[in-house]
Amino acid sequence: MLTVREKVAYGLGDTASNIVFQVVVNFMVFFYTDVFGISAAAAGTLMLAVRMLDAVTDPVMGGLADRTRSRFGRYRPYLLYCSIPYAILAVLAFSTPDLSENTKLVYAYVTYAALMTVYTVINIPYAALGGVLSDDPKERASIQSYRFALAMTGGAIVTALTLPMVEYFGNGDEAYGFTMALGVLSAFAVVCFLVCFAFTKERTEQNTSRSQVTASMWQDLASLRHNEQFLMLLGAAFFLLVLVSMRGAVAPYYVTYFLGREDLVSTFITSGMLASLAGALATMWLSQRVCKVKLFHWGTLGIIVFHALMYFVPADQLLLCFALMMIAQFSQMIVVPLMFSMVPDTADYGALNTGRRIMGMSYSAHLLAIKFGLAIGGATVGWLLSYFGYVANAEQTPYALHGIVLIFTLVSAVCGIGVYFSMRSYRLTQQNMLQLVEANR
Repeated sequence: MLTVREKVAYGLGDTASNIVFQVVVNFMVFFYTDVFGISAAAAGTLMLAVRMLDAVTDPVMGGLADRTRSRFGRYRPYLLYCSIPYAILAVLAFSTPDLSENTKLVYAYVTYAALMTVYTVINIPYAALGGVLSDDPKERASIQSYRFALAMTGGAIVTALTLPMVEYFGNGDEAYGFTMALGVLSAFAVVCFLVCFAFTKERTEQNTSRSQVTASMWQDLASLRHNEQFLMLLGAAFFLLVLVSMRGAVAPYYVTYFLGREDLVSTFITSGMLASLAGALATMWLSQRVCKVKLFHWGTLGIIVFHALMYFVPADQLLLCFALMMIAQFSQMIVVPLMFSMVPDTADYGALNTGRRIMGMSYSAHLLAIKFGLAIGGATVGWLLSYFGYVANAEQTPYALHGIVLIFTLVSAVCGIGVYFSMRSYRLTQQNMLQLVEANR
């Protein structure tokens, strides 16, 4: 069994990743439209267009990680070498140089694309590292629960401190405030990555048969098409991240314009992060007592029901809005760590057919589905806000307000339905996984 220290150290890697991830999800569209001065439609298109790069960079990175050999292992070296570039690019992406309107858009494309590329280079090996710390299914669920408890801790830090730091550093200049806030958060992320590197150890070796050595990374990627359990997980990941991206991006608009409480944006988002943290902690306990497939379905039903209920809550019922949002995010964070713990399970399942346990490639394809979900969600928010007539820094029409509420609630519920149906036939239960582990040894 892994020590608590190692699980915490591994989790700190996602604290670091989540610092930028949560800023992108919760504040980037808002930053582009209300601070940098890009139109909502242009921001939405940018979020989608940049993600097209991931169709190339993600599988390449997965293949490179699986083939890396170093004294630090396959996956850990990337945490050491890429953490500082990651931090620098995060600051640049939230900087606002004095440029013309067209040049601003070019700058946004270049910095956002660079940030997402280095995120790929560090995050795919980090995710794959969780699959080689242990081959025990329960330990994998526990590792991922620690990971996402600490990820949500990082998210809570971001949502609680970002806007106050913007105000503190900017002193009325939001553009400068965002740059300085990202500088502080990014420095903290570097420290977390280095702790993760120092206190984790790769234990589970991949199959190193001749077929593993001679196969190309594109053959590895193609082999995933025949792993139907993995494909179900990809569908669930896509729908879940569309939900996360759309709800996160529209949350500041929901609180500012629908609830009419701009002063509560940080409080609202941070409350959701704390509920997510509670969900991840609950999953640590529940996953040791309940089959994670069954638990996954329960969490998905919670996502659907509580997001749908929010649609019917009027703006003056502030406490009820908070409560339903927090329960929905609690349910979501039961699903997320279980989903990530299932990736190495599907890799073990695929190894029975191919003879190769391609952990890095599996996580790269999984992350690619996540990024496409983020891209579709982020782009759709921009397009829908434009469609419903949103105007930045102005009083919104009833039609625009209805659009904001619709995105935040019912669209999220529909995405939850997509997650549920994607996983209806998933069968890698606790009992089946114990048999698979023995067969692969």
